[in-house]
Amino acid sequence: MTLRKIAGLGALLSLVPGLAMAEDASLNGGDTAWMLVATVLVLFMTIPGLALFYAGMVRSKNVLSVLMQCFAVTGLVSILWVVYGYSLAFDTTGMEQGVLNFNSLVGGLSKAFLSGLTTDSLVAAIPESVFITFQMTFAIITPALIVGAFAERMKFSAMLIFMAVWFTLVYAPIAHMVWSGDGALLWDWGVLDFAGGTVVHINAGIAGLVACLVLGKRKGFPTTAMPPHNLGYTLIGASMLWVGWFGFNAGSAVAANGTAGMAMLVTQIATATAALGWMFAEWITHRKPSVLGIASGAVAGLVAITPASGTAGPMGALAIGLAAGVICFFCATSLKRKLGYDDSLDVFGVHAMGGIVGAILTGAFAAPSLGGFGTVEDIPAQLWIQIEGVVFTVAYTAIVTFVILKVIDLVMGLRVSEEEETVGLDLALHNERGYNL
Repeated sequence: MTLRKIAGLGALLSLVPGLAMAEDASLNGGDTAWMLVATVLVLFMTIPGLALFYAGMVRSKNVLSVLMQCFAVTGLVSILWVVYGYSLAFDTTGMEQGVLNFNSLVGGLSKAFLSGLTTDSLVAAIPESVFITFQMTFAIITPALIVGAFAERMKFSAMLIFMAVWFTLVYAPIAHMVWSGDGALLWDWGVLDFAGGTVVHINAGIAGLVACLVLGKRKGFPTTAMPPHNLGYTLIGASMLWVGWFGFNAGSAVAANGTAGMAMLVTQIATATAALGWMFAEWITHRKPSVLGIASGAVAGLVAITPASGTAGPMGALAIGLAAGVICFFCATSLKRKLGYDDSLDVFGVHAMGGIVGAILTGAFAAPSLGGFGTVEDIPAQLWIQIEGVVFTVAYTAIVTFVILKVIDLVMGLRVSEEEETVGLDLALHNERGYNL
């Protein structure tokens, strides 16, 4: 492995079973305890965090449908992860540094149904069972994020099929290419992604944009007012995401160590900065700061610091947070209005754009000369590598997502009927009312 890769990805060595399971590895109780907590925190981000964050922003007639989608995705992906997802993402069979082959793009099936797992299996200094569950929570939240882009108009049955296929053909391969070690495509390129800016947020955000374009706009958009159901839920959900994200970023160190501690600090700094950055940008532009704005800004900061959380320093976190808050504000407002796409809950504007901002800036702020804790010496070269990783992820995700959606639409249809959309998905699809929530 080159010095450049060690700079940004050294902390990720412990994420890779093939690299981490050294012969002299032994269980560390402190690391294990921390990873158990981190795993719970990341699951907490989806249910209830993301579910409430999204439910508060839709109209009252669709609140239960969004909660149902997040909950169902959690169950669906959990099972798929056990059956074959973990193997596709982290099986390193057939991989060799510098050799491009099929296993550079996706793992094999030697770990399908968690074959070979025992109570003594270790990844780094924690039980492999804990590592599997930790990574499962990442696999859960990524497709769940996409729900916000097509909220209020996709069939529940089509959503389940889409999520299963997208998880298989998009999430697992991208996770493998970025995180599975020597021989994986983006790892060998030297792309830095400590906790999922590429794997989770750009991936989900681009898929969300494609989904909302393929489905088309909601009935009445943009002329009909579509106010949020309950911004109190949204703020509570955003708060849960903020707290849970410490497990997301600090947990990605897979140890209770200095890297985890610094990841926690920079996560807090970037999130606070982005929340205020969005708030002041909105205040200047629209004359009033909003609850929805500051909550969205916080999420944008969480997204942007994710790929840099293992290598950026405090001042880098300030810069990344400010850039994310301001850029994501304009993408979720001005850019969205100008282009006219109906991304219901701004998955593209917050997650894709926040992920892109963070992924690119990671290349700069991982450098010690800018206060980082990597060993990146050639900042322009690393920035170019980061851009290559972003472009590849955007292209791969957009193309494969488009094909998946078109095939599903052809076979069973994606969108609810106009009557069902008017009535609301709570009643039309689930025969329940969420009005009194």
